Amino acid sequence: MSSHSLDVYMPIVILMSFGVVMLFGALLVGKLIRPNNPNQLKQTEYECGEEPVGVAWSNFNVRFYLVALIFIIFDVEGALMFPVAAVFKKFNEIGEGGIVLITFLLFISVLLEGLVYCWKKGDLDWIRSFQGPVTGPSTDNDKDAK
Repeated sequence: MSSHSLDVYMPIVILMSFGVVMLFGALLVGKLIRPNNPNQLKQTEYECGEEPVGVAWSNFNVRFYLVALIFIIFDVEGALMFPVAAVFKKFNEIGEGGIVLITFLLFISVLLEGLVYCWKKGDLDWIRSFQGPVTGPSTDNDKDAK
């Protein structure tokens, strides 16, 4: 490769180097000027101004995490849809609209497949019974139906 073709990357290298120097410079200046006097009060946990009560390690229902994870997945999906919608007309004008549409629909179908999987598995049911199906007492009408 000639040195001329690598010259176009020099502004990017300079900008990235400047960013790294600024990052470490800010961390160094913060380390030098901040006070460092730990005491017992500063070492305690802070819970909205209240004294901590009990242990911090408690079990949470896993459904909180599942709902949060599903929310994040579909939130990112929504964030990724806007740029595609913004440039779709340009791709359509140059004849690439079909490929973009198929890719976009494939992306949505994979996410919808994941949603259906979670739904069928019962992860979206907030109150889920871990017991078998509830069967009531049999009546005479049930015997006649058989």
